[in-house]
Amino acid sequence: MAKFIFPKTNISDLKDTYDFVVIGSGAAGMTAALQAQELGLDVAIVEKLSVLGGNSNRASSGMNAVETFVQLNHGIVDSQASFYDDTLKGGGGTNDKSLLSYFATHTESAIDWLYSHNINLTDITATGGMSQKRAHRPNDKSAVGSYLVKGLQKQLAYKQIPLFDETEVIALQKSTDRITGLTVRNAEIGEKTIQAKAVLIAAGGFAQNRDMLAEYAPELLDLKTTNHPGATGDGMKLATAVGGALVDMKKIQIHPTAQQDTDHVYLIGEGVRGEGAILVNRAGQRFVNEMTTRDKVTAAINDLQEDGATLILDQGIREAFTAIDFYLAVGLVMSGDTLAELADKADLDADNLAKTIAQWNAAQEEGKDTEFGRQTAMERGIVKAPYYAIHIKPAIHYTMGGVKINHLAEVLREDGAAIKGLYAAGEVTGGLHGDNRIGGNSIAETVVFGRQAGKQAAKLVLGL
Repeated sequence: MAKFIFPKTNISDLKDTYDFVVIGSGAAGMTAALQAQELGLDVAIVEKLSVLGGNSNRASSGMNAVETFVQLNHGIVDSQASFYDDTLKGGGGTNDKSLLSYFATHTESAIDWLYSHNINLTDITATGGMSQKRAHRPNDKSAVGSYLVKGLQKQLAYKQIPLFDETEVIALQKSTDRITGLTVRNAEIGEKTIQAKAVLIAAGGFAQNRDMLAEYAPELLDLKTTNHPGATGDGMKLATAVGGALVDMKKIQIHPTAQQDTDHVYLIGEGVRGEGAILVNRAGQRFVNEMTTRDKVTAAINDLQEDGATLILDQGIREAFTAIDFYLAVGLVMSGDTLAELADKADLDADNLAKTIAQWNAAQEEGKDTEFGRQTAMERGIVKAPYYAIHIKPAIHYTMGGVKINHLAEVLREDGAAIKGLYAAGEVTGGLHGDNRIGGNSIAETVVFGRQAGKQAAKLVLGL
């Protein structure tokens, strides 16, 4: 079968008027465009880069959802209330309760909607801070992001929704009481103003914008980021220029496990730990509950003062999380036929590493981690050769602050009133995650609030 290549739309086909224009080609934007078109709107997507998919492409572990047919097929009995509570706890209780409530009650329908579009997330794994396995992923256990992006692109192509790349939005157009369109710039046609009855900002976060980091979190400027080059906060600037408010801008998540020994920063997905991997220090000893929230794992790594830490896993974990094959292919993984050989390659204390693995395997078999209190992702030990190690360090991963929205995905002003015709979804928004985002919730957010934005735009445009 020929490899699918998404057909971008020639800029000469850009019309003067649309019902709904989406800014950004990540999962939130594509989901919203599909949902809106299915409800009868004339839709277009504009993307400033030539590479499509945004940060969604880089998601690895899965998409959190509860009370799904997938959970039931895996014998997992879960609840929206538990999901709400875990997410609230993970966010330090500072999450926007209205957004969280809508989010927690709409993940099941999001999985069903994806399934109806031939995007089948029918396997499941664990992420840190979750009391149940909720991270839905492809059945082949591969990374969720590239699979989701490609699946949504196939739907766009099938439904002939135009996507114009290398087209930057430089301003939103606004009358007294509502958004009326946007002005774009493209090298081929120059600047053009498009009339639109509704606009969605789905342009991602700001982790690649050094000036914004300096303003909101100067203490993080020395850290690298896992984010793609387009994460420069453009959508937030567009929103504020027409009166939109920002929220939680100082809340920036550090991912504890990023491989940074090359020129490129590679996210080592939480699913590696979710399938049984452990973290050790240079002495070859565990030092943290690997499945606690990302902020706590990051703090424990930083407290080592050892230039990061090392993930330890085995062939069984590799088979359960096939994204590891990619990490191997690009040279991020050390391997050994024995633990002693692995310890030598990873510069770890061999005797301590052997003891640590033995203790972990005993805890796994007993189902009780008395040393660090790990309660999830304990289904398999580290017992199957070859053995693998990945050197990791924390990196900037997610900007939890952004455009302020309500549960209808409407952009809000400082006074709390909605800007008519303007919506936002995905990492460009703030409030949902509180102080710390739970792994697997970002992809879920893109689909849940992308669909909501598409539905609400349709209601506005069609007068429903």
